[in-house]
Amino acid sequence: MRITNVRRGRIYRMGTACAILILLIYALHKWSNENILNNTNEVLLPESEVGYYKFHRDVYPTLKSDLGNFEPRDIKIVSGPGEEGKPYHMSPDRANDISESESEYGMNIAASNDIAMNRSIPDTRLDECKYWHYPEDLPKTSVIIVFHNEGFTVLMRTVHTVIDRSPPNMLHEVVLVDDFSDKENLKGNLDNYIKRFKGKVRLIRNANREGLIRTRSRGAQEATGDVIVFLDAHCEVNVNWLPPLLAPIYRDYRIMTVPVIDGIDHRTFEYRPVYQHGINYRGIFEWGMLYKENEVPDREANRHKHKSEPYKSPTHAGGLFAINRKYFLEIGAYDPGLLVWGGENFELSFKIWQCGGSIEWVPCSRVGHVYRAFMPYSFGNLAKNRKGSLITINYKRVIETWFDEEHKEYFYTREPMARFLDMGDISEQVALKEKLQCKSFGWYMENVAYDVYDKFPKLPKNVHWGMVKNKATGVCLDTMGKAAPAYIGMSDTFLYF
Repeated sequence: MRITNVRRGRIYRMGTACAILILLIYALHKWSNENILNNTNEVLLPESEVGYYKFHRDVYPTLKSDLGNFEPRDIKIVSGPGEEGKPYHMSPDRANDISESESEYGMNIAASNDIAMNRSIPDTRLDECKYWHYPEDLPKTSVIIVFHNEGFTVLMRTVHTVIDRSPPNMLHEVVLVDDFSDKENLKGNLDNYIKRFKGKVRLIRNANREGLIRTRSRGAQEATGDVIVFLDAHCEVNVNWLPPLLAPIYRDYRIMTVPVIDGIDHRTFEYRPVYQHGINYRGIFEWGMLYKENEVPDREANRHKHKSEPYKSPTHAGGLFAINRKYFLEIGAYDPGLLVWGGENFELSFKIWQCGGSIEWVPCSRVGHVYRAFMPYSFGNLAKNRKGSLITINYKRVIETWFDEEHKEYFYTREPMARFLDMGDISEQVALKEKLQCKSFGWYMENVAYDVYDKFPKLPKNVHWGMVKNKATGVCLDTMGKAAPAYIGMSDTFLYF
């Protein structure tokens, strides 16, 4: 009997110990998954320099039953062209106006001119977003808008919506940065128009054409808010867009936040969601460095109780985001060697993630964006004496700075000609990477961008690469400018496969 009791006691103790061990392993695994993205490189700054950043690590927005503290209480219903974000169809007798404005601006500025600067648009958020309450002392914000030969009314509608739909105590200023525009209505007319904002809007002009990337960096240098928000010059911000963007940065200055982008039709200015309602997406990329989006994977979605909560994303489209100003400058802003535009979204994303920060998309912040029919202007002298695609040159700078050797090869498999392009000197960027004690690209792929492999597996090396030419006729296979899937043709163009 005593032996039996001893055995039972021993078995009981062993069972209890095993159960405790299993619980500990589970808790450790769960803690690891939830914290691996948060506990990255903690030491970005010397201890003496951390003072100018405010931490509120335990301060989160709260979801309540009553309307959120920054939600508008009295929304007026207005009638007129384009109101409520509805499409505005111009009369047939104005076909020439439409054609001319689309040719000049890549969008129907004639329609924009008929639509109110402060028109109403539909609230495209999840209904749950209306009930979030945010800290009252969110940081002062500078909204930076870079433009070059933008349509006047589209540019000013961007400014009006920012001012009208942002809490006055948070919106410190709107900084317009003119990248050497030559249109007359963007000179004295613009100077006079912004006087109505009584100092809330500042205008800075470049003495020469610098391109989007360098001009944004100048805007960040000139801004005086604690947080900077970059917007394209053809946007309309939606209801209560700003507090949700600022709340994660308020908690941790190393978080960059991205609003969910809605679409504005370039011809009718109809405002409509781009994404299926209730489904969250995040930014990824393929190995040729084309930006893509993917539904948020379960590994990330399971970290959140509500679909309206901000969630982690490996990268972003590049045009619209918020970031602590001093942090942005501390990590080097944009690489000054990047030309005009293209690739800056990846450069900033890799730098933030690998060097101790993170990126979150914010479902409760919605911003409409006009997608042009085409790019209506050239790069001018910025492209002078450059061989090859400027965007591909930018991509090469980014991957040579931030990728490891294995992942660089995937890029060159997709873009073999890039090996021969002159990307300039990247020694300063590599030195910055070492100074910030950044993690490897392998770490980034394993812990942040793990879902890239699901859509775009690792690439084998090219077996052959070159042009396919018929010796008898002298013509080559040619895609004829069409994207796959499509039939290919024959031409005398030198096309590499």
